[in-house]
Amino acid sequence: MALQEEFEQQGNWLFKNRSLLPLIILVITLAYYFYKRIDNEFLSIDFEMDVFNYQMVCFAVSIFGLIIRIYTVGHTPEKTSGRNEKKGQLAESLNSTGIYSLVRHPLYVGNYFMWLGPALLTVNIWFIVSFTLMYWLYYEKIMFAEEQFLRGKFGETYLNWAKTLPAFVPNFKNFVKPELSFSLKKVLKKEKNGLAAVFLIFALFDISGKWIQGQDDYNYVFIYGTGVTFVIYLILKFINKKTTVLNEKGR
Repeated sequence: MALQEEFEQQGNWLFKNRSLLPLIILVITLAYYFYKRIDNEFLSIDFEMDVFNYQMVCFAVSIFGLIIRIYTVGHTPEKTSGRNEKKGQLAESLNSTGIYSLVRHPLYVGNYFMWLGPALLTVNIWFIVSFTLMYWLYYEKIMFAEEQFLRGKFGETYLNWAKTLPAFVPNFKNFVKPELSFSLKKVLKKEKNGLAAVFLIFALFDISGKWIQGQDDYNYVFIYGTGVTFVIYLILKFINKKTTVLNEKGR
């Protein structure tokens, strides 16, 4: 099998199983975080910031990634972007305005920052660099498979759009206003678990890390935030399943 076909096949497999990466990253990061906590090395690098404030900076990085996802999903039409079907790629139109006029894969940019936040909690530059390389190697093949699909479906239209547009690092020079207005309903329907997941992960790191060291000065921002956002998630999930309130034509 030629490398092009092999990469596409691997990318499609990774796309279908892309929920595995967050779990892998979470387990590895949490294990290293435990190691740092056991050796009492947390925040041992030379800068003036207490644990609480540093945690909030890391949390802000993850929220920034979530905002990128929300902006992306909120401006896209039906059956593009968002959470595509697990069985394969899905696209009935080519997104080329809004954030898609800055970068070809904005959702994966958002994902990167969402997971960079927990990685930053390790306070180890080599771990953070290793995480970044692992993330890139994983998603590079997914992006390759997606672009092969889009190239086959939209042909020259896709090639003309992609040839001057970066894959992952945004270029802000040629921003084009989104064709569609922002849809809060679509965001609530498609991204309803994002905020709860971020709060839960940071609460998990904080509680487990301090438990290992025998501390009880937990970050209650994460604990209370997890409770509130989880209730909101359950409400939205119920509304989405039992009603059509969050449905919006063409979105």
